[in-house]
Amino acid sequence: MDRRSLLKAGAAGSAALAAPFVVTRGAHAQNYKAEYRLSTVVGTAFPWGKGADIWINLVRERTQGRINIKMYPGVSLINGDQTREFSAIRQGVIDMAVGSTINWSPQVKELNLFSLPFLSQDHAGLDALTQGEVGKRILQIVEKAGVVPLAWGENGFREVTNSKREIRTPADMKGLKFRVVGSPIFNDTFTALGANPTQMSWADAQPALASGAVEGQENPLHVFTAAKLHTLAQKFVTMWDYVADPLIFVVNPDIWKSWSPADRDIVRQAAVEAGKQEVALARKGLANGDLSMVKEVEALGVKVTQLSADEKAAFQKAIKPVYDKWAKQIGADLVKKAEAAVAASRKG
Repeated sequence: MDRRSLLKAGAAGSAALAAPFVVTRGAHAQNYKAEYRLSTVVGTAFPWGKGADIWINLVRERTQGRINIKMYPGVSLINGDQTREFSAIRQGVIDMAVGSTINWSPQVKELNLFSLPFLSQDHAGLDALTQGEVGKRILQIVEKAGVVPLAWGENGFREVTNSKREIRTPADMKGLKFRVVGSPIFNDTFTALGANPTQMSWADAQPALASGAVEGQENPLHVFTAAKLHTLAQKFVTMWDYVADPLIFVVNPDIWKSWSPADRDIVRQAAVEAGKQEVALARKGLANGDLSMVKEVEALGVKVTQLSADEKAAFQKAIKPVYDKWAKQIGADLVKKAEAAVAASRKG
């Protein structure tokens, strides 16, 4: 081989190395990334993170490794700022996510629907929303906002905990310092109850609880056990089921378009299956008469208070002005449909 041939061969080899990873499927050639970045707030110690992990594994297996996904918990791709996650997915900083409707509500106001105090109240009410016409409408709104939604998951009903006293009435909340998530409706809700809310990320919340900078927080009960909140002075839990926290499995639209139609179907179906498994994990020990999660928390030396319907009604009355204010912002028509769906689930 002469010198000119060697140079040509070398140049061809360099070009091949520099070329993007190309996957051929049928008659289609698609440019796929070697790895896709998936964002979550928490890792696999929690149902939320486990759901993301199930999705990742199903996709890898069913695409024979064509779509390889890595999880980044702690919203680490955006320095832990949960409320920036939706924008980062839309912009392509994040490829995929299993995210909370609460964290994305600053960008998509209709997602505040699930944070209306005492709207859904139980799993039947929540399912009536996410699995019915309201859920379809919400996913359409999310897609219009610039992200491809594939399936529902669930972080769970959020219960209130604190280090100072048992909470049974709105008056018991007065003056207590609570960490709340970065959605303004939570500030309004806790302020209406006479508490002092402070918005902070989950990463910042744990040291704040440990130091006593805040005295309480609200999260699903499985978060209490996974994060060992009893070691952060959380001695009292009140089961009030005041808001639910649905999750949505999503993909950045440019990433979605880059996959073959067959692979899109695989990713979507895997998300639906992972979502169903994740919901079952989130409800374990808290549904269908099984309250083993409550007993697990009590075994840690924590006082768990379960409110009666009348006690919940007292909180509901105190927060009614917040509900009415936010119902207008979310959209009266959507809220009415949601209320009707929940009411129908109770009759059933």
